[in-house]
Amino acid sequence: MPRDPQILIFIGIKNEVIALDDRTGTEVWRAKLRSGDFVSVLWDGEALFAANSGEVWRLHPERGEVMWHNQFKGMGRGLVSMASSRRANTTSSVELSAEKRRRDAAAAAGAAAATA
Repeated sequence: MPRDPQILIFIGIKNEVIALDDRTGTEVWRAKLRSGDFVSVLWDGEALFAANSGEVWRLHPERGEVMWHNQFKGMGRGLVSMASSRRANTTSSVELSAEKRRRDAAAAAGAAAATA
């Protein structure tokens, strides 16, 4: 079930990236990468990247699907560092919570109207 990536926590462990619901700790999805222990994870507010054993993946933040994968042939299997040039999301958590409540209320109203 896709969830808003703004309420997910992305964990890099062993050779996987795991998305957890930040309110409950419930696992939402899991993506397996190349074998190896250390996984770097970068969420820049728009895109989710993971690196492991000298390779980089872009994952769909809501579903964990691989969007693309770069093996960096000829570069070896070392540790990968990542950074993004996107600007950090400056929307406050209060604004995000208010927007989420508005969306939830609109969805509930739509569902109620559909059953009436």
